[in-house]
Amino acid sequence: MTFQVDHKEGLFYRQTLFDQAKRVVIKVGSAVLAGRDGLNIDVIGDLARQIAFLCSTGREVILVSSGAVAAGRRRLGVPRTSHEELKIKQALAAMGQGLLMQAYEQAFAGYNQNVAQILLTHADLSKRERYLNVRNTILTLFEFGVVPIINENDTVSVQELRVGDNDTLGAQITNMIGAEMYIMLTDVEGLCTANPADDASAKPIYTVAHIDKSIESLAGNSASLLGTGGMQSKIHAAKMVAACGGSSFIGPGRKADIVQELFSGDLVGTFFLPNQDKIKERKHWIGYVLRPTGVIGLDEGACQAIRKQGRSLLPSGITGVEGTFQVGAPVHCRCPDGTVVAAGLTNYSSADIDRIKGRKSGEIKTILGFCDSDEVIHRDNLVLLENSQEDISNIR
Repeated sequence: MTFQVDHKEGLFYRQTLFDQAKRVVIKVGSAVLAGRDGLNIDVIGDLARQIAFLCSTGREVILVSSGAVAAGRRRLGVPRTSHEELKIKQALAAMGQGLLMQAYEQAFAGYNQNVAQILLTHADLSKRERYLNVRNTILTLFEFGVVPIINENDTVSVQELRVGDNDTLGAQITNMIGAEMYIMLTDVEGLCTANPADDASAKPIYTVAHIDKSIESLAGNSASLLGTGGMQSKIHAAKMVAACGGSSFIGPGRKADIVQELFSGDLVGTFFLPNQDKIKERKHWIGYVLRPTGVIGLDEGACQAIRKQGRSLLPSGITGVEGTFQVGAPVHCRCPDGTVVAAGLTNYSSADIDRIKGRKSGEIKTILGFCDSDEVIHRDNLVLLENSQEDISNIR
């Protein structure tokens, strides 16, 4: 399989990238933190020790932590059901978030390391001003030598406000602050060529050079019992980070000294190399943080112009529009084969795009009575979404 890198080369890449990483985001899931009787204090203590060690080397570290709902569930003795009401999960999160932070405060205090809590919803990230405020808060905490501990605000989140899972949240935070390394600690060893439970010939994949459809198809080879993200969300998160020039790791969170082993260059878990061509932070926000409010259908010529030539989207290449949106809205651009080729911020409303689709830019003023731009989406506000076949049925 061409996506793999051999052991010797993989070790070289790992060691080089870990040595260069000055900002690190570590995400730990419920499956790692939650024990039978509540939070696993031993795991939390070991994690605090390792993060404190990284901080002592001059690195800036963020911890993205799940576990609030699981902690609240165990404290209140509420059994888990397949169709649990949102209000139950929110109440459990309200109960468990305090327990989670108390555990971290006590663990980090043993290493004289201050921590701070940040709870976020998608609304905090989708508004540019609030997004930048979150970034500034994190950078200021770094100046004070504090480790930010971030979680999705499950107590108030409803579907339209949710980031989705902490794997995605961690990737967005990684790219927001320009971290070089994103470490996802979970209850599996990493990616394998097949499911080890079903195939005795399955082998671990230690280093991935590029995340493509062949890698994404391996997501079903590993599964987490307690987490909400699963391997599919972790691969998607690694892909987001790679697009902005960062590297990622998926590996066993309960393995003793796992973080220090990684920074020592040990061959463990699965490591994802960064893309050579990285996108800018603002384009990451457009492509990976904002949710599409509509879809613009393109002809093949427009798809090729965007994909291969880095062109803006002109009305002549548009075949249709789905959804209702206004000027400046985030939208996805879809090719005739169904592939979502790009995300962007539109210069025209859905109603106006429907009127000028398939027409030349010089005709816009005649048709609409005004012409704010020759482009429907300027290339500066257009982001390629490589190999995307994502579900866009829930546009609003």
